[in-house]
Amino acid sequence: MPIIINLDVVMAKRKMSLTELSEKVGVSMTNLSLLKKGHVKGIRFNTLEAICEVLECKPGDIIDFEPKSSSNE
Repeated sequence: MPIIINLDVVMAKRKMSLTELSEKVGVSMTNLSLLKKGHVKGIRFNTLEAICEVLECKPGDIIDFEPKSSSNE
């Protein structure tokens, strides 16, 4: 999948645990864990906004795009 989730990296830089983030954002640890592992199909903008606010980051710090390499190159 070309969408990369870097939530664990940003959390580590901020020295924040999943439990602490869950409490501050108001999202269950299960849902944050699934997001962190990239096992979700989407995220609500208000959830992304809350995560960015708590972690003091931008959405691009958490979500990245890595295009698939073309086999015709």
